[in-house]
Amino acid sequence: MQPIHRFTLDNGLRVVHMHDTRTAMVAVDVMYDVGARDESRELTGMAHLFEHLMFGGSANEPDFNGALERAGGVNNAWTSPDFTNFYELLPAQNIETALRVESDRMLALSFRPEVLEVQRSVVIEEFKETVLNRPYGRAMHELRDMLYKPAHPYSWPVIGLEPAHIERVTDADVRAWFYSHYAPNNAVLAVVGNVGPERVRELVEKWFGDIPRRAVPERTIPADAYHTARDTGMWREIDDRVPSPLVLLAWPMAPYGAEGYTEADIITDILSAGRASRLRRNVMARHPELMAEADASIIGSEHDGMLLMDCRVVDNSRESIVRARECLLSEAFALTVPANITRHELDRAINRFEARQAVEGLSAVEMARRLATAEIHGENLDDELVRRRKVTIESVAETARKIFLRSDGATLIIKPES
Repeated sequence: MQPIHRFTLDNGLRVVHMHDTRTAMVAVDVMYDVGARDESRELTGMAHLFEHLMFGGSANEPDFNGALERAGGVNNAWTSPDFTNFYELLPAQNIETALRVESDRMLALSFRPEVLEVQRSVVIEEFKETVLNRPYGRAMHELRDMLYKPAHPYSWPVIGLEPAHIERVTDADVRAWFYSHYAPNNAVLAVVGNVGPERVRELVEKWFGDIPRRAVPERTIPADAYHTARDTGMWREIDDRVPSPLVLLAWPMAPYGAEGYTEADIITDILSAGRASRLRRNVMARHPELMAEADASIIGSEHDGMLLMDCRVVDNSRESIVRARECLLSEAFALTVPANITRHELDRAINRFEARQAVEGLSAVEMARRLATAEIHGENLDDELVRRRKVTIESVAETARKIFLRSDGATLIIKPES
């Protein structure tokens, strides 16, 4: 691994850099410590809307995308419940262009009314496309509503609860969100590529050093995140315009970095990663007449997350839906007993993670994202791999018991309309 350099500007901007001479390119990644968890339930979707607004021009650069394209670069962004991330990839000799335009939109957006109107329309159309008009599009809305209490910001997805929230966003809302969250002291800048540490520091200080610190509000997340089986329905069935039934199971799980988080991720790898996974061998291969697809995953979060299992049922009969759910639960419950887990399965899950990290290491964009994420977490790049290598069969089974044997899991069934 190439050496990693870190420094912090006087305004609080944390910078992490990896000098990679094997490439002619450079990746620039700016990760802001703001996401959907910072919204109110009365105005959801703001973090995602702002991802779009950040491409609408800034105080001194009205054409963000054009400036990067002229420098031979490409760029994109993503929003999660926890973070908002922007990145560019361009020839290393043109790194100053990326730093210049990124610093300018951190300094101040243009706040032109037409930008808000255009991006408002784009986000509303995206909501219609991905939620209202896509089969199973409301699944995450329903699951989050079932699992989390309404006061918790994970009870709605990143795209928001409903388009009406985005429709009523005002210029004052936009300015308040920007000046409360888009601050150098609330961000990490990661640079990976063929630019030396001295040059990176010189350019970062030149373009970001004068941006003032801002008052970032203290984040308050309710400690009591989840519903219990006593105060909400843990089973929900929905008739929708879908081609076949979908069975979704969800359980609470530990936050990132907490005890059991890494084991939960390994559990879903054992269940669904690769052709040798349990869902492929024990469920799909043995019952092709019952289900077409089956999967398991985690939604790893900075606060209380969720572990998911799902399957697409071949026919619409009640018997098949119940049987498919029982097949998923059987594989989950099997992992609660250490004797049912093999050393080969655990090693395979750890090796797959290590191989994935090695592949990501070949991409400057992926490496910059990983560096920025590690810096926000206050850890080293390889800490998660170290944690995985310490996982035992017993700790996997213990985590499986804590997750699968609790009473506040949720079952969501989405069926074709009759």
